[in-house]
Amino acid sequence: MSPRPTSLSRAQARRIALAAQGFTDKPHDPPTLRTLTRTVGRTGVLQVDSVNVLQRAHYMPLYSRMGAYDTGLLERAASGRSQRRLVEYWAHVQAFMPVELWPVMAHRRESYRAGRGKWWLVADDDALRIRLLEEIAVRGASTARELDDGAPRSTEHWGWNWSRARRMLDYLFTSGDLAIAGRTTSFEVRYDLPERVLPDHVLALPTPTKVEADVELVRRAAASHGVASVRCLADYYRMRTDETAAAVHTLVESGELEPVTVEGWGRQAFLHRDARRPRAVAARALLSPFDPVVWERERAEALFDFHYRIEIYVPKDKRVHGYYVLPFLLRDEIVARVDLKADRPASRLLVMGVYAEAGAPDDTADELAAELRRLASWLGLDDVLVEDRGDLAAALRFSLRR
Repeated sequence: MSPRPTSLSRAQARRIALAAQGFTDKPHDPPTLRTLTRTVGRTGVLQVDSVNVLQRAHYMPLYSRMGAYDTGLLERAASGRSQRRLVEYWAHVQAFMPVELWPVMAHRRESYRAGRGKWWLVADDDALRIRLLEEIAVRGASTARELDDGAPRSTEHWGWNWSRARRMLDYLFTSGDLAIAGRTTSFEVRYDLPERVLPDHVLALPTPTKVEADVELVRRAAASHGVASVRCLADYYRMRTDETAAAVHTLVESGELEPVTVEGWGRQAFLHRDARRPRAVAARALLSPFDPVVWERERAEALFDFHYRIEIYVPKDKRVHGYYVLPFLLRDEIVARVDLKADRPASRLLVMGVYAEAGAPDDTADELAAELRRLASWLGLDDVLVEDRGDLAAALRFSLRR
């Protein structure tokens, strides 16, 4: 066995990170539920987001790693009770996480209970809380719309004009009195009692201490990163930096993490004991804006020299690259970025803009064309149309025609 390194080049760290995220796993044809479980074991969580201009956020990281797969696999993994493998919780932000993390998140639920919510102070309204819990106990899994009290909503903040019932339901979910059973076809959350959502063996698991829970979350974040700084590790499950640093110290003492230096990083890095160190990565993938590879923007810049910002909430005339821009990973580099939209009525994948990164290899357009064809097929779209915006547009259009 080769000795463990004490220093890593940026390229080595990049390949370690991609391997930890599942980009060197042997593909399964076709992908199965076992493939999905393996992939979520790499990513740790799947961020959930309502934007559906291309595909829902939680489906895309699986596609990027598994290739074209049946999205029903994720629905199977995140539904039912006795065989359920995934459940939604505030694990990074709103995200699917493995069901066995439910007891590990107990202290997070208690902190939301004590703080009366995660974003705003939810009014201490016992009558509303009891009514909602009693209605759900009788009705079963229900949406906020089905349980709404009919009170007028604020129109000050578009997208956040939640009713009193919706805010209370979110509080009851984050504090653990309710769990998410699933979502409707219009993406509305369906709330239910935890004992009707989670498997018995999960509900029977002991609750770890706060220190044990912190160590477990950092352990998982470190495995998903391969190599990471304390800041990277803290961001993965949205932990406090001091709690993360204490957990890192414990894992260093146990030998699960090893301090290393990484070329160009200004912070101490830590290498996971089981991190693979491939000599090459043969990836070709479009990454969702919510992919774990690019969650932490400073990390993405340090690993890939890739400056990335989501421009969904930027006014159209001020956007640099577009509304829903996906980084294009080729081998072990991010070589381009693509603003994509699924035009479902016309059955076309629209490339609204496409830009090469500095030093992009000569085969970037050809490889991106192949990947866009594959993505369009997976989405059930018949064609790919490239608009004129971006320095790679002409070359990509030529590659698609070929």
